[in-house]
Amino acid sequence: MPESPKNSSQKRPPIEHFVAPFDENSVQAVDAVKVSETKSNLWSDAWKDMRRRPMFWISAVIILLVLVVSVFPTLFTQVDPRLCQLAQSNAGPSAGHPLGFNKQGCDIYSRVIHGTSTSVSVGLVVIVMTFVIGIVMGALAGYFGGWVDTILSRLGDIFFSIPYILAAVVVMSVMSEHRNILVISLAIGGFSWPVTARILRAEIFRVKNSDYVMASRALGLSGQGTLWKHVLPNSIAPVIVVTTLSLSAAIVAEATLSFLGVGLPPKDFMSWGLDISAAQGDLRTRPQNLIYPSIALSVTVLAFIMLGEVVRDALDPKARARR
Repeated sequence: MPESPKNSSQKRPPIEHFVAPFDENSVQAVDAVKVSETKSNLWSDAWKDMRRRPMFWISAVIILLVLVVSVFPTLFTQVDPRLCQLAQSNAGPSAGHPLGFNKQGCDIYSRVIHGTSTSVSVGLVVIVMTFVIGIVMGALAGYFGGWVDTILSRLGDIFFSIPYILAAVVVMSVMSEHRNILVISLAIGGFSWPVTARILRAEIFRVKNSDYVMASRALGLSGQGTLWKHVLPNSIAPVIVVTTLSLSAAIVAEATLSFLGVGLPPKDFMSWGLDISAAQGDLRTRPQNLIYPSIALSVTVLAFIMLGEVVRDALDPKARARR
């Protein structure tokens, strides 16, 4: 009698399942997330790029030295820059006076050291002013657009059409009785902010349609909050480059106004522009009176320009890729 299917199935030999061997440790090593790794972003990549470039360290050392000299001039000279003796007019270098004396008998080295604070102070006040005004105007115009952009852009065009050196000459001529560091900074910075505003406005136009900006608005963050928390931090890199370069331009502008005789009054302030202006008549007979303050001005401006170039290349991924 044939066996039933039920009985035949019970007598079948069991089927063995083969499992391939594997090493759990190797799988974890491949799939594990390295939490300790530093996150990469624009600023960290820029810093890694800058610190590998000799130009950055050269410019940084010069700028740091200039800032220390401007804040603590007595660390570098104990000679009174206003102590002038006509008996030493155009005298050469001597002990304690390494650069000699100018036409009025004042120590050239001491005047160059003490003139640093005036030029740097004007430059810093100007860039703070242009940075604040340019960011506010450019951010509002670029993010909100419409009639806000129209009004602010036309206002910027009005100031942009006026050369700020010419405007500063007019302002300083009108304010001849109240010429000081704040007034000359207002005269320069009050007409030089449109460049910063234009650059930021164009950058915000590019950034504000990004996915993370739309996600921020979708999560309920207000327009102002999205602007200051997400859009502006991702648009500020070109402004930092322009601000670094603007500092050198502000120092040159102060020296130019002082050279033209409409800058700071010589009886109250010392600056490189004033010394260059006073020494222009002695260029053939005593050129050192003009050369030394000119060298100080040129080296300082060159250092800020070099730093601006390095920062610009570091914040540009395409420029980093080409090197």
